[in-house]
Amino acid sequence: MKAPRVLIPVALGTNRDHDLAEAFTLAGAEPMSVPLTVLRSGEVSMDDFQVLALPGGFSYGDALGAGRLLGLDLANWFGDQLRQAIAADKPVIGICNGFQALVSAGILPGGDAAAVLSTNTPPPGLHEPRFECRWVTIGADRANPSPWLSTLTEPIRCPVAHGEGQFVSADLASLEARGGIALRYLDGAVSAAGAVSAAGAYPANPNGSVGDVAGITDQTGLVLGLMPHPENHIRDHQDPLRGRSAASGNCLPLFEAGVAAAI
Repeated sequence: MKAPRVLIPVALGTNRDHDLAEAFTLAGAEPMSVPLTVLRSGEVSMDDFQVLALPGGFSYGDALGAGRLLGLDLANWFGDQLRQAIAADKPVIGICNGFQALVSAGILPGGDAAAVLSTNTPPPGLHEPRFECRWVTIGADRANPSPWLSTLTEPIRCPVAHGEGQFVSADLASLEARGGIALRYLDGAVSAAGAVSAAGAYPANPNGSVGDVAGITDQTGLVLGLMPHPENHIRDHQDPLRGRSAASGNCLPLFEAGVAAAI
């Protein structure tokens, strides 16, 4: 069976696209990083790929806000292709800046207009916005049927690296009711029964996201956006705990599930 092809669009300021490509390679796919200018020219089309993956970074220097210009590019230049890809049940993932771009483009939160990613909002307990780079524990919300989450039976750990990633919602209950919450920050402490408790506060919840929300999906479950960087924990040696915690899960299964959904 031919490996699914993964499109990784890159713009000025994008980074971690190589990490994302490595994650999809290990997951059995064939990733390709393509500059937006090449996509605009028509030399390469989204139609040629089975998965779309938007990497993190500081696209266009976040000059007008995190992911906003990239989101405008996606909506204005590639809106039709994106809608066709989603209609064709192609898995889509946006990580960190990629998540912010999906929100700015109107692709996420997938009908929940009141849910946004706020900018320049400090985490609880901090007096001013600041860049947060730390490892976090996240877990899949079992009410979400997304294929991206289908194999995440245990918490996973990975870094966050952002300054503008707090999730806010005027109607979190509606998002929860439709199973749109994909991932939540957890505090990493494991009980005797093996349960991991909710984060609740900084630093386990690194940005003060309401409901400890770390990632959401659209109404189909095929479009996933998350702030943490699972592409930076796809090999066991990348984890600073290196198995010394019951909550030190490798993130590769997330990518393997996305690839499986594209086959």
